[in-house]
Amino acid sequence: MGIKKSNLKQLEFFIKTYGDTVNPEAIIKEDILRQGLSFDHIPSGGNFAGKSYFIFSFNVDNDKDILSNKFPEEIAICSGPFDLKKTVVSVRINKSSPYKIKYIQSENLKNSPAIFLDGHFIAGVEFSAEKSYMTKKISNGKNVKDLAPTIEWGYLIYLAVFRMCQYFAEGLECKFCDMNFNYVNQRKINKDYSAIKSVDDIIEALSIIEAAEDSTAEAYTLTGGSIIDEIKFDGDEEIDFYIRFLEKIEEKFKGKWISKVVVQAYPKDKLKRLKDAGAYIYHTNFEVWDKGLFKKVCPGKSRYIGRNAWINRIVDAVEVFGDYRVIPNFVAGVELAKPYGFDSIDDAVRSTAEGIEFFMSKNIIPRYTTWCPEKTSNLGRSGNTPAPLEYYVKLLLKWHELHSKYNLPVPEGYGRAGAGQAEFSVSGFMDAFKI
Repeated sequence: MGIKKSNLKQLEFFIKTYGDTVNPEAIIKEDILRQGLSFDHIPSGGNFAGKSYFIFSFNVDNDKDILSNKFPEEIAICSGPFDLKKTVVSVRINKSSPYKIKYIQSENLKNSPAIFLDGHFIAGVEFSAEKSYMTKKISNGKNVKDLAPTIEWGYLIYLAVFRMCQYFAEGLECKFCDMNFNYVNQRKINKDYSAIKSVDDIIEALSIIEAAEDSTAEAYTLTGGSIIDEIKFDGDEEIDFYIRFLEKIEEKFKGKWISKVVVQAYPKDKLKRLKDAGAYIYHTNFEVWDKGLFKKVCPGKSRYIGRNAWINRIVDAVEVFGDYRVIPNFVAGVELAKPYGFDSIDDAVRSTAEGIEFFMSKNIIPRYTTWCPEKTSNLGRSGNTPAPLEYYVKLLLKWHELHSKYNLPVPEGYGRAGAGQAEFSVSGFMDAFKI
């Protein structure tokens, strides 16, 4: 389309043009996620959950003044000139973002946060609540929030039990990823931020969450970085390491939460081990569909497993976990990142849509995370800016068109769907459901 308009005019254009097909909440959410948020001052006081930096930074800016201060994990926006229903959005700090959180005074709002786009009021804002268990410690003094943070407005417990990725050691990390840099930065300001968590610590933290009256968690994600050097893990392969956690969690809390496991693409014998250990949903990160881009953007995955093997293993996983319980992830927007990406928005959408349709035609429901060019990632360091809003609107249209074509259900383990209902915070695909 080649639209060259102000941020507000562009947003208004897409809502006016596509708002009947794609919920306005999903469009605004994508725009905030891709550009991040700035704050007119550091939030103080109030009962809100601060960013836990659970695995990635999800920040464009990672300066010390950002990392050493408390910013909300998520916000919910509502009302305003677009009459938005409650929309949960992951907070990604970007000092130069056109989206700014300010505090306003009015007859009905006293020192309340609100979101502005280039100075124009967009919506009222609520910060994600700090639950009672977030301030508690386990018996050895470690914080529950560090061990088992909750995101998606409390719906999901995120268990990143290995906070680094061994691809970095060989310079083969995914080009959009800042996992190891995030770990190093967090260790500078938080001595309890550990690379490898213990099973006992996780079980104790989960016990505290289970007992909390204000817990609303319905699922947990068990994940961490890729393991390719078993020697550093006492001979454990990646699957051995993660299964130790999974078995203990399911033994102690079976049926309490939906279990999701985010690991590499495994052959069928290992997938069966995951299923037998208690994994309900198998979620492996495919990242980017195009063959050439996969090799360049995901060099470690390309070298150690390979694109074709990764695809085949995702397909094989349906036989193990069942229809709709295999959910690969794309990092939407990296298709346009320089120096590797497409020059055309339509070409980028067409490529990802090809991958989405391939999986959906096999009763696999791929999801996506809206790409944030984190400053310490390879693509962030090379000066990339976010993918355009047009790309995300067209991707939302295509995802839901294909989801409808193959008559697929709402994916399990991602909370409620639809405007005003969705809790999934890192892309708008759940908000875009017409429920």
